[in-house]
Order: sequence, then C-alpha cells, then structure tokens
Amino acid sequence: MVKQLSVSIVLYQNSSEVELAVASVLNTSLDIILYLIDNSPTGQLKYLASNDRVIYLFNNANLGYGAAHNIAMQKSIAQNIKYHLVMNPDITFPQGTLERIYDFMNQHQDVGSLMPKVFGLDGSVQKLCKLLPTPLNLLGRRFLGKLAWAERMNDKYELSGFNYNDILNVPSLSGCFMFIRTSILAKSGLFDPRYFMYLEDYDLGRRIHSVSKTIFYPEASVIHTHAKESYKNKTLLKIHMRSAISYFNKWGWVFDKERSRFNKAVLLELQHKKEK
Repeated sequence: MVKQLSVSIVLYQNSSEVELAVASVLNTSLDIILYLIDNSPTGQLKYLASNDRVIYLFNNANLGYGAAHNIAMQKSIAQNIKYHLVMNPDITFPQGTLERIYDFMNQHQDVGSLMPKVFGLDGSVQKLCKLLPTPLNLLGRRFLGKLAWAERMNDKYELSGFNYNDILNVPSLSGCFMFIRTSILAKSGLFDPRYFMYLEDYDLGRRIHSVSKTIFYPEASVIHTHAKESYKNKTLLKIHMRSAISYFNKWGWVFDKERSRFNKAVLLELQHKKEK
C-alpha cells in the first residue's frame, strides 16, 4: 500500500532537539515514512531510527542540504507517494498538524507547496513570507539594515504589511517546512544541487510557483528554533554569499522578468486584502 506522506529531515551532527522533531512527525494518524538523511561524519545518529516508519540513510559525506533531501524526494516520487514534506531538524508541532495540512492539500489540487504559520520559541510569528529577492534586497538586509532606505526596502521585501492571518499565494516561502505535492516535483524539478546550503528553497519555491500555487496556510502552525546562523558564523556567511551568487547567476542580477511578475502579483493580492 502506498504511503500517504513521506518526510525528510537532513542531519548533520545534530543536538537532541532533533529527537523532538522526529517525535512530532511520528505522532500522526497518517500512513507515513520518515527519511533521516545523515550528512554527519559518523553514523552515531542512527539511534533515531528506532521506529519501523523511519529509514536512516548515512551518506558518509556532507552532500549539502538540498542534495541530501533530493535522495528522499526521488524515492517518494518513485513510490508514487502523494506528498513529501521537507523539514528542518529544529521544527516541532502538535498532533493533528500534518492531518490538517494533508486535508487542505487534498481539497485544493491547485496548490503545489504549502508552508504553515511558523512561531519562534518566544511565541512570536516568524515572518517567512517574502518577495523573490533582488541582489540589493539581500545586501541591504544583511549589511545595511539600519539605514532608512534599506529598512523601507526590506519592509517591502519581507511583506511587512501582511498580517499572517490570511492564506496567501507567495513566491518565496521558507524551506524550514515545505509540504509539497510530489506530482508537481515532476514539473518543477528537485533542489538544485549547486546550492550547498541557503537559497535552495527560494530556487525550488519559485519553480513550483511557476506551475502551481505556493501557499502560506495560517490554519496550521509549527515551532521553529530559527537561529540565523550565517549572521554569527563567518564560514556560513561565505556559504550564504556563494549561494546568492549562484542564485543570481542563474535567474538574473538586474533583469528577471519572472521575479517582477511574481512579486507584482503578490503585492496586488495584498492590496486587495487590505481594501476588503
């Protein structure tokens, strides 16, 4: 019998928080399979696969975030599993969350990917709905955020006027929790392995958005211990910058007609919501 949902979590020398993520996934009435894709130098995290619904895959190399998730996504497509969830190891959620999202996706066949409302540990909403970025967006946000013009630009990029209480079709959603219709992946393709880490979710998200809706769904929620590690770690910052260069080399630094079209559409949708 084909599973209803497959889930992949990529591991790399994780702390015990990943145990909570695994427990959240397994606490469901859905018929699921959970892939733990381990990029760590040793297989010491194999103990997490103590449930028969969990498959542990040890890569013996750090393949990168997207390339590791692709291993599970390819298996899900090959097995004709209807949905695949890409999830960070620092995500937790209550019982019933996966069921609610699963039902919504079944009822809305035009939705290719979904992100729920995401809360931090302090209870604040993480504002993870964004426009597709320009190079200036990423530079301004990272290095020039205290300047008035950079703040205004960042507010627009981060859709600061959005209340996070409405469903919204957004071209750029966080990859911390991507609930994807696997039939759409046959059209969009999987994660682009040229991104070792960072921006792979922007890249895949916009490809899914080009063939279906990519929805922010506030009727389900998860908790994310979002750390913004590249703001603290110089090595991760360099990786982030290399990914940004790869992204804009691929999609365009200045001229990106699809970016302009997608961004204009979501801003118009937000304007219509305000006018109602």
